[in-house]
Amino acid sequence: MRPFKFTKAKDEADAVRLVSANRDAQYIAGGTNIVDLMKEDVRRPNELIDISGLKLTRIKTIPSGLSIGALATNTDTANHPLVRQQFPLLSQAILAGASAQIRNMATNGGNLMQQVRCWYFYDVAVACNRREPGSGCSALGGLNRRYAIFGWSESCVAVNPSDMAVALAALDAVVNVTETSGTTGYGIPITEFHKLPGDAPHRDKALEPGELITSIELPRNNFAANSYYLKVGERTSYSFALVSVAAALELAGGRIKQARVALGGVANKPWRAYDAEKMLVGKTPSREAFEAAAAEEMKKAQPLEHNEYKVELGRRAITLALLRAFKGAAE
Repeated sequence: MRPFKFTKAKDEADAVRLVSANRDAQYIAGGTNIVDLMKEDVRRPNELIDISGLKLTRIKTIPSGLSIGALATNTDTANHPLVRQQFPLLSQAILAGASAQIRNMATNGGNLMQQVRCWYFYDVAVACNRREPGSGCSALGGLNRRYAIFGWSESCVAVNPSDMAVALAALDAVVNVTETSGTTGYGIPITEFHKLPGDAPHRDKALEPGELITSIELPRNNFAANSYYLKVGERTSYSFALVSVAAALELAGGRIKQARVALGGVANKPWRAYDAEKMLVGKTPSREAFEAAAAEEMKKAQPLEHNEYKVELGRRAITLALLRAFKGAAE
């Protein structure tokens, strides 16, 4: 690991000022991703700004729904009574990620900011457009069985690793951010927070340098009774998803009034399955309806050389997640 300066921020404005003034500085809270990146020489900040002491840990009710502090740990968030009661889908997704030890350290803001777990991104001896823009994407013609089937480009085929973000995408969350002035802020819909790679995969978040995530807002909904997070991986714990699905249904009069479906492990960002959602509205919940919606969404998939299996896996995973979300259906 290269030498770096460690500075403890006094408050939000101080944190933003420090990072905005130094293009090679980065925030650190739980450190569960940035420290690994520094050890592997993938990231080389000359200064870390410690924000772990900022008062951004509250989880509270707000007029529009629920506010979750950016510095609340994943464990505290998943186990909070308000989250478990009102947004069980989020609780399930968080508990499906990493290990208990990492969830105890990892923060919500850090979870959203984590980098892809691409073999080629972590190997500084090979080309990677995320590490060195314009150098090429080694994964495109390499071993790419874990990588994207939606939204990829010639510049990058990696996938977003967050389970939490997939549930947030299904729940229409908003990410609140403090601007570089340190005095004003704004909200970014979670579906716009992560970017598809295009020709600039190194700019994969909708943040300007120095901007700080302060909280995540979850709008009220009627999905709590019929929601489910399904994760398919190579191991049952401490494993990133090959495909995951956050599914939620609002029922009225025996039919689907609203549906939310988001996928993980298939794109550079949580992938909202809008076509599947549209197909489900007005339908009577059934295996047949769920299978048709899943098939419709997967028509857009563009598998790589080694990951065509994800198309069928995604279709089956969407169907199963919807069946489990709808408690009255037989699997």
